[in-house]
Amino acid sequence: MGETQIREAKWQSEEEQAEVGIWRCIFGFTEMAVVKCAIDLGIADAIESHASPMTLSELSTALGCAPSSLYRIMRFLMHRGIFKEKINSQGSLVYTQTCLSRRLTRHGEQSMAPLILLESSPVMLAPWHCLSARVRATETPPFDVAHGGDIWRYSATNPGHSQLINEAMACDARLVVPSMIRGCPEVFDGLSTLVDVGGGTGTTLQVLVKAFPWLRGINFDLPHVVSVAAEFTGVEHVGGDMFEGVPEADAVFLKWVLHDWGDDECIQILKKCREAVPDDKGKVIIVEAVIEEADQGDKLTEVRLALDMVMMAHTTTGKERTSKEWGFVLGKAGFSRYTVKPLIRTVQSVIEGFP
Repeated sequence: MGETQIREAKWQSEEEQAEVGIWRCIFGFTEMAVVKCAIDLGIADAIESHASPMTLSELSTALGCAPSSLYRIMRFLMHRGIFKEKINSQGSLVYTQTCLSRRLTRHGEQSMAPLILLESSPVMLAPWHCLSARVRATETPPFDVAHGGDIWRYSATNPGHSQLINEAMACDARLVVPSMIRGCPEVFDGLSTLVDVGGGTGTTLQVLVKAFPWLRGINFDLPHVVSVAAEFTGVEHVGGDMFEGVPEADAVFLKWVLHDWGDDECIQILKKCREAVPDDKGKVIIVEAVIEEADQGDKLTEVRLALDMVMMAHTTTGKERTSKEWGFVLGKAGFSRYTVKPLIRTVQSVIEGFP
């Protein structure tokens, strides 16, 4: 094949990719919308509770849905590998669960439905239409454009949305914290007290205290958040503002908190954390995504980059950071060294900062 033919073949290949890619851009929103529909209908829950694959008739009866419309929804979801179909022993076509569909159940151990429901809510979708405002540095942040104030002010005055956030963060905690316990339990060695800053309703500390009974946990968040937190042995709920001060403990724990803020705010928060821990054994434990831009082979890199876009749309100054950027904010806050430990099959890593 001559050089001209090679160039022509390459151009044709790029054109074919572009043809598929542009349609993905145009209709990319449909996957989120249909997955949300599946959660709203309770499709995964129905199949799970049935304890065996279901025919279209059985599923539509259980859900109270029109069979023809449900069939089209299932066809879409199966094409994306979310559900599967097979022929049962009676020769009927039945729908089965997959590892992915089980994450769409409302109350399963691996459920990520609350995160999907949060991100697909009208409140969180509206700022995406204003994303360019964040890129134009002189403009108002996207969430503020859509709702007249930042996400924290909005949540404080809208209990329903605040509950969506709490449930989504609790859902993430139930997945990430056990991964920490399995993968790096040594992080909690030598600690007797731990304050979870931005701990929501306390799910993270409940899991940690159960795994490490010697720990005394302090769940620290805004007053309107901790006011609805359930009591749990070994966990104390404290309301306050992390920009003003953090309760004293052997270590400070922050999961999916610092990415909501720019460097100046992060340094301010981390300085308050530094003041709260002892010089000898004190530390800060940060659970956040770490973007390694050169490591494009990591299948979760795309998710971390998408999270960075979420921060652009939903916060005023928030962003995901590289390891070097984490080192910068920790150093400015008074921490002399830090380590990064990636978690297996998880978007986040564990970053430890030491005085």
